Amino acid sequence: MSALLDELSKKARSLSVEERAQLAQELMESVERDADPDVQAAWEAEIAARIAKYEQGDAKLIPAEEVFAAARRLTQ
Repeated sequence: MSALLDELSKKARSLSVEERAQLAQELMESVERDADPDVQAAWEAEIAARIAKYEQGDAKLIPAEEVFAAARRLTQ
């Protein structure tokens, strides 16, 4: 970690929860703006395809709790 990143990280942790959430949102938006347009388009197409499968009843949904439990079992 660079010295600047380390300093910013420490300062960010001193912010309130609301301020950290706002900062995180702003940073994520800045990353998304700089994203490769082709990659962004591919993600949007994937999201649309997954939504369509769900709406058509073709997707098997798994509750998050089950997914996280399975992931925890894999790391033990």
